[in-house]
Amino acid sequence: MPPTSLDTAPNSMSTEAAQRLPTLTLAAALSLGSAIALGLARFAYALLLPSMKLDLGWSFAQAGAMNTANALGYLLGALAFPHLARRWSAGALFGGGCVATALLMAGSGLLADTDSLLALRVITGASSAAIFIGGGVLAARLASARPHDAGLVLGLYYGGTGWGIVASSVLVPLTILNVAHGWQFAWFALAAACAVFAAVAIGAARKVDSAHVSAAAAARGPGPVAGLHWPRFSMALAGYGLFGVGYIGYMTFIVALLRNAGMSAAVVTGFYLLLGVATVVSARVWSGLLDRMRGGQALAVLNALLAVATLLPALFAQPWLAFVSGLLFGATFLSAVASTTAFVRHNLPVSHWAKGISAFTIVFAFGQIVGPMVIGWVSDGAGLARGLVYSALLLAAGAVLAACQKPLR
Repeated sequence: MPPTSLDTAPNSMSTEAAQRLPTLTLAAALSLGSAIALGLARFAYALLLPSMKLDLGWSFAQAGAMNTANALGYLLGALAFPHLARRWSAGALFGGGCVATALLMAGSGLLADTDSLLALRVITGASSAAIFIGGGVLAARLASARPHDAGLVLGLYYGGTGWGIVASSVLVPLTILNVAHGWQFAWFALAAACAVFAAVAIGAARKVDSAHVSAAAAARGPGPVAGLHWPRFSMALAGYGLFGVGYIGYMTFIVALLRNAGMSAAVVTGFYLLLGVATVVSARVWSGLLDRMRGGQALAVLNALLAVATLLPALFAQPWLAFVSGLLFGATFLSAVASTTAFVRHNLPVSHWAKGISAFTIVFAFGQIVGPMVIGWVSDGAGLARGLVYSALLLAAGAVLAACQKPLR
């Protein structure tokens, strides 16, 4: 008797699952690169900030300058990436960035001079940009291999930042010692985590590079890529720039705000852990939105939700509302980043992906340069809560601008 449609359905489902698994596994392994670039090299500093500020006698503006320095390096790395990509593959730049970032994080544990730390944060930002942009290009190629899972693949890559947040929420409280410069030991622990994550992520990057040689060659092209028409997606770029200013204010100062509000170290650790877990699971939550929205609507929705999440701890000091804020923020903010790669993938040819992702990364970096300093300056004069209110207003403005962005094709 020939097989019926009911007989073949389970087989087709199992075949589909078998075909999806390698792609999703590679995306998850590749995501440990974003865990290094942002979760460990950028966001872990929020947990170190109170201890370093107290030990080194910083103001909030000086403490914010550390993330501004990191963002400056990130900007320089983003500007350099399209030129470097003509000589080296995205996978090679990704792997080099992973190794360099692990070494630089260890170097931060050897220093206690503010100027030296600032310089090291600039260099770490540049190496992080190589990871994040290179990984974004690889994730976009991987997404093209499974168009029906494209949003999920991109979400998995960017959501991997949450693994870095989770790791830092455990490692930093355990390794900050109650001695002079006791925060230095936390930098060594974070460097070790970077090394472990890098071993997995670099292996995944090599597989994606080798499996997509023709796509990589097309993305690099034989020479300089023709200029993009930036005004056509200026609204998306502007909305993303304001996202960079607003979100980094939250991620830099939220721990200090909660501590100043009298919340215990256990509550703050739990908050940060929840934020990280929410970031990891966000890939599944927003994958459909990233697949459907070809203009700036996805970024607009996510910016608006982030504005709400940022306002909650600024207006209310209850721990349960802080946890709601962390849950909503964690489940949303890296999907805003993923939405820009989805926009590039929807609207630009493969040959322009590296340049398109770099363009968004550049305005993102500009926002992150401005954010910590401005929000820190406001916080010094009017308090941390007022600083987060300003962050929320900027995120709301970013939502309005992104909503005006139409698809390019």
